[in-house]
Amino acid sequence: MNILSQKFTTKHDTAPFSKIKNEDFLPAFKDGIASAKKEIDDITSNPAAPTFENTIEALSFSGDRLDRISNIFFNLHSAETNDEIQQIAQEVSPLLSEFGNDVRLNAALFARVKSVWEQKDELHLNAEQATLLDKQYKSFSRNGANLPEEKKNELREIDKELSRLSLEFGENVLSETHAYQLHITDESDLSGLPEGVIEAAAETAKSVEKQGWVFTLDYPSYVPFMTYSDKRELRKKLAIAFGSKGFQNNELDNQQIVLKIAKLRFERAKLLGYETHAHFVLEERMAENPAKVRTFLEELLAKARPAAEREFKQLSQFAKEKDGIEILEKWDGAYYSEKLKQELFSLDDEKLKPYFKLENVLQGAFTVANKLFGLTFVEINDIDKYHRDVVTYEVKDATGRLVSIFYADFFPRKGKRNGAWMTSFKSQFIIGGQNERPHVSIVCNFTKPTETKPSLLTFNEVTTLFHEFGHALHGMLADTTYPNLSGTSVYWDFVELPSQIFENWCYEPEALALFAHHYQTGEVIPQEFISKIKESASFQEGMATLRQLSFGLLDMGWHGQDPTAITNLKAFETEQFATTQLFPDVAENAMSTSFSHIFQGGYSSGYYSYKWAEVLDADAFEYFKEQGIFNSEVAQKFKENVLSKGGTEHPMTLYKRFRGKEPKPDALLRRAGLL
Repeated sequence: MNILSQKFTTKHDTAPFSKIKNEDFLPAFKDGIASAKKEIDDITSNPAAPTFENTIEALSFSGDRLDRISNIFFNLHSAETNDEIQQIAQEVSPLLSEFGNDVRLNAALFARVKSVWEQKDELHLNAEQATLLDKQYKSFSRNGANLPEEKKNELREIDKELSRLSLEFGENVLSETHAYQLHITDESDLSGLPEGVIEAAAETAKSVEKQGWVFTLDYPSYVPFMTYSDKRELRKKLAIAFGSKGFQNNELDNQQIVLKIAKLRFERAKLLGYETHAHFVLEERMAENPAKVRTFLEELLAKARPAAEREFKQLSQFAKEKDGIEILEKWDGAYYSEKLKQELFSLDDEKLKPYFKLENVLQGAFTVANKLFGLTFVEINDIDKYHRDVVTYEVKDATGRLVSIFYADFFPRKGKRNGAWMTSFKSQFIIGGQNERPHVSIVCNFTKPTETKPSLLTFNEVTTLFHEFGHALHGMLADTTYPNLSGTSVYWDFVELPSQIFENWCYEPEALALFAHHYQTGEVIPQEFISKIKESASFQEGMATLRQLSFGLLDMGWHGQDPTAITNLKAFETEQFATTQLFPDVAENAMSTSFSHIFQGGYSSGYYSYKWAEVLDADAFEYFKEQGIFNSEVAQKFKENVLSKGGTEHPMTLYKRFRGKEPKPDALLRRAGLL
């Protein structure tokens, strides 16, 4: 019997990872699709007239088993993949895409949904039900339900092809990341690198059976090398390798894939009656349309560019005085920024890291969540995990009630993609009076402990952990009826608010005192370090803002206009970066060919939302600061109106209910030192 095709009998209904075999997935998917189809058939063949309950609600709860299998499988595909899982993904993705289209293009189902939608004013629905109805209706209309039959088939073909291309894009990026190694055998080539970084590189070399030291394109290896290595030629080598992923005219090249994805998305939008892919996407965002996004990005650009140019000039001058560098190149940026930062603030990550032992930082996040929301986290060892590095917790509220199961997975390994993210293995929802609690996970890539040292985080990694944990709280504290409105199922330009606001506590002395203790002496982080962290927080903020805006503008370039005439990816990029470029261009590099956020993840036409959410989070945190960063009333308002509500109402409605007014960018500009 296939374990994935039956109800789990595990503690808290957790995924039985150790009992799942790779060969279980494909049959379980097929089985899950078949049972979801049967649930749809039951809705459409119901002889009773369509009602909210027998159509909209029934549809919301259908496919539960399939969702569960998908969550488990695709989370493993990101965090614990192998050739076999990648092969299954290639087979499964078109099946899921086809099933999704079968549902969205099911005329009988749409007729029932439309019939309920047309009587919505007489139904006296509550806010959540009204949102669900609107969402269900749009999921059909925005996916071609109103199209004639031959156009529906065209849409199916486009969706199938897009699903295949984005998978191929991601796998090419992963393969290119793993294919490159900077192998160092001469010890003098390690000049400038911190001891922990050298030790990690020696362990990497050992794991691939090489002498000396190996650096890779994985962030924990790449970023410290670019920041600290005194060897300019080696920095250049590594930077060019990093920037040319998917751009090497080899069998892993992504240029044609990017062009195809952009053109297919445009065709799809046109087919559905939208001007561009961005018009289609932004209809379901707080920003509403491409014009508003461009105005938003350009207003920030006008504020940030003068500051960025000043900072770049200062940095170029510094590199020239220090090392006679005539032209500052991309591979010099992080290195000289770090040196300048040390000179200005005498603050470097190596001094800070001993105060940020991973376990302590995680405990710190737990303590902050406890002070704000009354949550406690208890490590448990009697539920299954998908890798021995994963740590599992029961999360309880002040009354001892189970709030969530929490999985934390912190270290890089083969088969795990770069970066950091939050995800869930099971959504929260209420059915038959039973509040099903969510299973939430955060996945990061921090430096592993070595034989002599625990995992010590850079300050940047501390904020990353708090960021992902903020997303996790959004998932854990969900309290909605319907699974597809629960937790992080919100507009994409709202989803980063809980994560980004949580980073703010990392800069507050009151919060740092809770967890920033020296891992050997137990000494609390000195006040002067905290002051310097705060001061340096806006260091080169102009350049950082320009960089973020350049990504947002590139995204809008691909998706906010007709891309059919683009033939040369590099030339197009250069054009898009014209207003934000500071460093000289690197001919061998391209951004789009490994821009996974927009060509593999869900951020197409949405990259601006990081900055958009920064406006929200700076504005929201000012409210906390006015009342006290652990003020229970403000925390309660944030929990009730933002964290627990998911996507049950329009985000601006929720935000204003919490804050009492609409957000303004002033708080962000103040924080960034750009006012």
